[in-house]
Amino acid sequence: MIYESVYELRQDLKDAAIVKGDRVEVVDLDKLQARGIDLLARSATFGTEPVKAYARWMIWEIGQALGARPASIHEFYMARARNAWCDRTVPAMNIRFTAYDTMRAALRAAKQTNAGAIIFEIARSEMSYCELPPAEYSAMVIAAAIKEGYFHPLFIQGDHFQVKASKYKSDPEGALQEVKDLIREAIPAGFWNIDIDTSTLVTLEPPTLDEQQKHNYTRSAELTKFIRDLEPKGVTISLGGEIGEVGEKNSTPEELDAYMEGYKRTLAQLGDYVGLSKVSVQTGTSHGGIVLPDGTIAKVAVDFETLAVLGERARYHGAGGAVQHGASTLPEDYFNKFPEVQTLEIHLATGFMNLFLDHPAFPARLTEKIHKFLDVASADERKPNMTDAQFYYKTRKKAMGPFKPELWALPAEAKEAIYQALEDKFAFFYRKLNVVDTRELIDRFVTVVEYHQPKPASARAAGDDLGLAD
Repeated sequence: MIYESVYELRQDLKDAAIVKGDRVEVVDLDKLQARGIDLLARSATFGTEPVKAYARWMIWEIGQALGARPASIHEFYMARARNAWCDRTVPAMNIRFTAYDTMRAALRAAKQTNAGAIIFEIARSEMSYCELPPAEYSAMVIAAAIKEGYFHPLFIQGDHFQVKASKYKSDPEGALQEVKDLIREAIPAGFWNIDIDTSTLVTLEPPTLDEQQKHNYTRSAELTKFIRDLEPKGVTISLGGEIGEVGEKNSTPEELDAYMEGYKRTLAQLGDYVGLSKVSVQTGTSHGGIVLPDGTIAKVAVDFETLAVLGERARYHGAGGAVQHGASTLPEDYFNKFPEVQTLEIHLATGFMNLFLDHPAFPARLTEKIHKFLDVASADERKPNMTDAQFYYKTRKKAMGPFKPELWALPAEAKEAIYQALEDKFAFFYRKLNVVDTRELIDRFVTVVEYHQPKPASARAAGDDLGLAD
């Protein structure tokens, strides 16, 4: 069911949650969790624009009332910089598909392991092809937390808020403005953790490392100022920088030093602003892994020794440590090594999608439909030497948005099997990365603020202004 109007939404939910002025009061949590939050999540995803806006606002305000609130992980990372904790690697998980149900599985695993140091993230590119704008993504995180009774800080992150190098060459300010526009949209939606990715602007031709990193650190500093000027009262948004494009050559300590020194120098010239929480580096991985002709993933060597050194250098410069991207398709026996070398954060994405789409319970007919869609929609990405397995593996993420209704509507038996497998995989990562029993640590270091979104214009259609639906 999807609500056809805001008024219908309000009337149907009044036994579970009611709007009082600019706030939402939960009157029956059991009813809300049993049915109401499911309907709100579906309406926030598939409703008309007025219904979407109102459902997302209600989800946000219910989260504020229950304690399922977006937060910044900055203070937790700064505690790591002071050595107040160690030997843990925070998983930042890109959820591209069936966001609500997948996040529910992740939060069930978090409750099972008492994990609090976990991040839900989505990249700029994923927002587009997965049809998951910031307001919808954060609504799904909060709705999943409400459904599963996870009333704890929620870390929602903008991954790879990236400046496009091709546009930057001809229109640098325009390329930067695109990222600023996304930031301006994301912050009010609860994206209080943002990875600034200007690593695309690194140029290797100049003779010195400072010159090579100059566009990277200068633009990172400018975007830091822009974000700090927008952040809500009481929130210090966690910011990450990046020194090497994932999938390219490995980063070096000297490159990190050049970036951080230039960044801090430039930021100081812009004003008295808090700097970065972390720095993303390249140590041998690639996004999604390297797929072989038979569809299997090539085993890669991660330079853990360099990763440890880069983390130390990041902490020397005042950040919490180094971040590893492109890791979800690595061999399982690698993951316990990341906490051992003090990796601050690790990004996990494609592995979850692979588990979802390749699960035996996933409908074969739907797989065929997705492949036929990709044959046409992504034909320009098929290279002459590609096998079908390689082509579909590389491009199927582009089907997550167009097939969103079908993916949400999987048969009940398939859902049960697939989401249980995902829950087990999330729990596996929490244990391997040693974020079990981190809820107390998060509560000790992280400040959670109360933040209310303005009521959407569609409120009048619900009779809010007249008190008709209260």
